[in-house]
Amino acid sequence: MSVNLKGRSFLTLMDFTPQEIRYMLDLAHDLKAKKRAGIYNYLLKGKNIVLLFEKTSTRTRCAFEVAALEEGAHVTFLDSGSSQMGKKESLEDTAKVLGRFYDGIEYRGYKQEVVEDLAKYAGVPVWNGLTDVDHPTQILADLLTIEEHIAKPLNKVKVVFAGDIRNNMSYAWMFGCAKMGMHFVAFGPKELQEQLDKDTLKRVQEVADYTGATIEISDSIEAVKGADVIYTDIWASMGEEAQIPERVKLLTPYKVTMDLIKATENNDVIFMHCLPSFHDFETKMAKEQMALGFDIREVTDEVFRSRHSVVFDEAENRMHTIKAVIVATIA
Repeated sequence: MSVNLKGRSFLTLMDFTPQEIRYMLDLAHDLKAKKRAGIYNYLLKGKNIVLLFEKTSTRTRCAFEVAALEEGAHVTFLDSGSSQMGKKESLEDTAKVLGRFYDGIEYRGYKQEVVEDLAKYAGVPVWNGLTDVDHPTQILADLLTIEEHIAKPLNKVKVVFAGDIRNNMSYAWMFGCAKMGMHFVAFGPKELQEQLDKDTLKRVQEVADYTGATIEISDSIEAVKGADVIYTDIWASMGEEAQIPERVKLLTPYKVTMDLIKATENNDVIFMHCLPSFHDFETKMAKEQMALGFDIREVTDEVFRSRHSVVFDEAENRMHTIKAVIVATIA
């Protein structure tokens, strides 16, 4: 089956078939190998892209900038302080203007509706760099990383997401696993299970029924048995300090420790994290909260630095998969 994604926006993996996701992964593997060999075909020569950031980032911004520049594109970065979008100019008007200047638009921010509206009005491909309910470029990088470290096809891989199972990474993993026929476990407290969006779970299950995926939600340690991947994310972002006491109490039983790793009964299980991570006390926020009596680490330093951890391979792969998305949609 021939795959052509030119002109398509990349808003969520739910918009793509398993074959199309496979195409992007294969392209990422190829582009990564060529970069390692020092081969650049400048597939984006003459192209211009703009990055719209309402939320700060390290990996997403750097990955988009390096990926585009290495293939010959020019990049413009606009944060919330240097754009009139939503202030003196409507989102629709901004999208239409940027679509006249640029070949592609990346958005990282809050509401999924924003990136969807950008795609509706821009007339050029729009890429989702993160919203409150999805993070598709991260999942694509994670799938690439899994293929590099686990010697089995994706549809035989079991991924356990531990902790805050109603956050954007947990949902994004549900989407990715459902599409690729994988086994996904949302491993978290019952209080959060009840807050999961029912319509989203229904859509995910419909996809899973078609691809043969397994989508499981559990608060039992038994659910991690046989996991190939243990995944987690931070419990509290900047600006959420007021919620930290209750979140620490709720999520500490789901912290990724070496005991949790051992509970998988898989000596080759890998640990993954989208980063940044609170795994030690070398950050300002972790130090301040520990002084108040709250250990906000979602993973222990022992696990983070262990042979199971592939977090920095995963971080690098953001660049390779983002490059594949840009090339596939505008080259």
